[in-house]
Amino acid sequence: MDLSLDPTTTWIVLAAALATFATRIGGYVLIARFKTIPPRLEAALNAVPAAVLTTLFAPAFFTGGLDVKLAMAVGLLVSLRYPGIIGIAAGWAMAMVARHLLGL
Repeated sequence: MDLSLDPTTTWIVLAAALATFATRIGGYVLIARFKTIPPRLEAALNAVPAAVLTTLFAPAFFTGGLDVKLAMAVGLLVSLRYPGIIGIAAGWAMAMVARHLLGL
């Protein structure tokens, strides 16, 4: 097995690391300049977690099978009542039941 690195891949990984670092440090520097965070900016920052979760889960929901949809629905419903990790476990359990016992 050849473990040598392709120079193009190495440069792409380094560029991605630099871009990630720049956006993270840039956000900190930008927020640090404010003495108080304006209400509109605070509202936008509060909306980020929901937007990120939507971009992660929506494609799987719409392209996945019935097992994925059932798992997500169960996870969501359980998470409304119990802590997040219990919702995740319930969704995982539903996916396993759907796949192995129901054959979905």
